[in-house]
Amino acid sequence: MDVSALLERYTEGPVLATGGLVLGLLFGFFAQRSRFCLRAAVVEFWHGRFGEKLPVWLLAFSSAVVAVQALILSGQLDVSNARQMANTGSLSGALVGGLIFGAGMILTRGCASRLLVLSATGNLRALLSGLIFAVAAQAALSGALSPLRLAISSWWTIDGGAARDLTAWTGLGHWGGLVFGCVWLLAGVFFALRNGWSTRKWVTAIATGLTVAGAWWFSYQVARSSFEVVNIQGLTFSGPSAEWLMRVLENPGPKVGFDFGLMPGVFAGSAIGALVGREWQLEGFKDGHSMRRYIVGAVLMGFGAMLAGGCAVGAGITGGAIFAVTAWLTLLGMWLGAGLTDRLVDKVPPSGN
Repeated sequence: MDVSALLERYTEGPVLATGGLVLGLLFGFFAQRSRFCLRAAVVEFWHGRFGEKLPVWLLAFSSAVVAVQALILSGQLDVSNARQMANTGSLSGALVGGLIFGAGMILTRGCASRLLVLSATGNLRALLSGLIFAVAAQAALSGALSPLRLAISSWWTIDGGAARDLTAWTGLGHWGGLVFGCVWLLAGVFFALRNGWSTRKWVTAIATGLTVAGAWWFSYQVARSSFEVVNIQGLTFSGPSAEWLMRVLENPGPKVGFDFGLMPGVFAGSAIGALVGREWQLEGFKDGHSMRRYIVGAVLMGFGAMLAGGCAVGAGITGGAIFAVTAWLTLLGMWLGAGLTDRLVDKVPPSGN
């Protein structure tokens, strides 16, 4: 792909948006078909029931790690200028935000990406929760919740650069990161084999993770070939959700870029997956109690994601794949927060989304 020629002909905005649309379509389709969901994986883990949800997440996560580290080692990717590495980070924000996000994820029965995927399959609970998530995320970014976010973020900060790179911290380097990813890949393979997976399940779970690596690679290629300043980024859903909210509320909206194509791409890809699997159907709330639960959870997730610097995909997989310290701390917080909330709220694991 001659990125320079594309940029010269179409400029950065349309090229980034098209790439976001394509990668979003792929992620949405594969995530829907594989039932990719961090919440479901966490519930299985904490209940000691290693069914088919945990290996989906393990294979998606490890595939992203292995692919990203391989791209870095081959010289096809450099993430040193990504915000998760270059900017000053907040360890307190990562941990507290992860805990809050994990709690909200249990209450809404899905993380931010899962809500978007389910919305496209006719799930009105997920649609409402996703809209509230976007409002809460924007409020945390620059609205009424922003002072609280900034206050918590200031408790414990970390400098950008090598201080935020776990491969540099540990001295393992990117070869060590690749080996680490392979270990978790083997763990995912073990649990998948134990559950007697079909070929489709294998392909869609692994492909979900590869789209994360694809986003890193694509944005880096554009940034390297462009004369304009282009941010290197992977897949995330908290920032793009808030951005799309402002496109609806403001005119003119934010600048067109990767996130402009990502959100509709994921929605369309998931809808296609649901139609292919004959799984599209309208679903609503059963009662007022469940609606209150989803609303509270969506608010917690929106605030937690912005505090932590990313959602379950944005921090947990996208940031985890480049071994950003704050991303791994956020991921730990999500698993702990979700596990504790599940123990307090859902004594029995939910049967589905």
